[in-house]
Amino acid sequence: MVSESAPSAAHVLVASNRGPVSYTVGEDGELSAKRGGGGLVSGLSAIGDDADALWICSALGEGDREAVRRGVGEPGVRMLDIDATVHADAYNGIANSVLWFVHHMLYQTPLEPAFGPEFRAQWAAYETYNRAFAEALAQEAAPGAAVLVQDYHLALVPGMLRELREDLRIGHFSHTPWAPADYFRMLPDDVAEQLLRGMLGADRLGFLTGRWADAFTECCVRVVGGTSGTRIGVHGLGADADFLRERSRRDDVEERMRALREQAGEDRRLIVRVDRTELSKNIVRGLLAYRELLDTRPEWRERVVHVAFAYPSRQDLAVYRDYTQEVSRVAEEINSTFGTAGWTPVVLHVKDDFARSLAAYRMADVALVNPIRDGMNLVAKEVPVVSDEGCALVLSREAGAHEELAEDALSVNPFDVSATAEALHAGLLMPQDERAERTKRLAAAATALPPAQWFLDQLRALTG
Repeated sequence: MVSESAPSAAHVLVASNRGPVSYTVGEDGELSAKRGGGGLVSGLSAIGDDADALWICSALGEGDREAVRRGVGEPGVRMLDIDATVHADAYNGIANSVLWFVHHMLYQTPLEPAFGPEFRAQWAAYETYNRAFAEALAQEAAPGAAVLVQDYHLALVPGMLRELREDLRIGHFSHTPWAPADYFRMLPDDVAEQLLRGMLGADRLGFLTGRWADAFTECCVRVVGGTSGTRIGVHGLGADADFLRERSRRDDVEERMRALREQAGEDRRLIVRVDRTELSKNIVRGLLAYRELLDTRPEWRERVVHVAFAYPSRQDLAVYRDYTQEVSRVAEEINSTFGTAGWTPVVLHVKDDFARSLAAYRMADVALVNPIRDGMNLVAKEVPVVSDEGCALVLSREAGAHEELAEDALSVNPFDVSATAEALHAGLLMPQDERAERTKRLAAAATALPPAQWFLDQLRALTG
């Protein structure tokens, strides 16, 4: 069931599962709001208050749902109070457990996927969820308005919205990779076709790299015969340099730098990674590569520390809980095997702390970014922007960011643990002046399309 909204006529609309604000209910029953950041927030801010913009999103928790029930809301934001069971089946059952797995190629194919009655029930919820967004957008949009739909959660919205409002200019942006055609076709044939035709309801589709755009086009050719005149664009989201540099110089970051230095040891080199414990981030193989470095290059023992921030993600899914436990187990094993009274080889933090992440970015001698597959990976772009002394970037060739950063990164096959260990060794040995020069070039490439410009470029391409 979609929440009611007062009639309005927005000329620019954004639709996404998660919105720019979330609500919590305090012990006193009062609602408090927390605003988020990111490219969409920056982009909507950049178009100005007079643009008649509206962000449509889902109520994600009880605080959000209570805000909808009370009629509380931020200006320019409409939350949809979709049935909690429908949302869970659409979000966890399909978006995160099927579409995410397909596009990141995460299935253990001898056992999964197995598309049966449970999948079909969840797929029906995904259709219902997307239809709720399409109906809300149709209701809120002014004649000829521009609608920018976000990501794999809402892949059916463009086609549904096109049936309701032929006058609108509709765009969709994919923040993930796109699966190769042979992998994508693991989906049931009718579902694969429905997904593609849903997206092709848009006037224009955006992707983070040419590689993902080409994969989508190939899927369309193989499954539905082509892209039906839908325009395809590439917009490689960059880091927000001004925000990162200002935020990374605040007192709380300096405080965490001192704490990390005390924890690691004054003169030790730092290999840093900052990730969610998302299956695609490849944290376990990164730890195994570090273990191999210590095993095969004993000269680094007691001279280097791996600072690993692995922030829990999607813990309501059993496979993610198991993966998070495995990350901790391997880290503990390395420490028990190689650690000494004065040296802890792996410093693992699992509680999200943005200031501490920025501190680690500034201090890193080597940054390890080795995803199995990633739409972009902003960590790879953020580290060079704030690094104090220059940082060697060990980067998976399967990250979207590799397309822009490969020339100055140390590229690795994310499945090759031994080669990753060698890349870590090369990074640690890289001369200071070379590290500094590479970091300067990496930072320039990483900030070429900052978030506000990334959003505005898509809007102009859609409406121009």
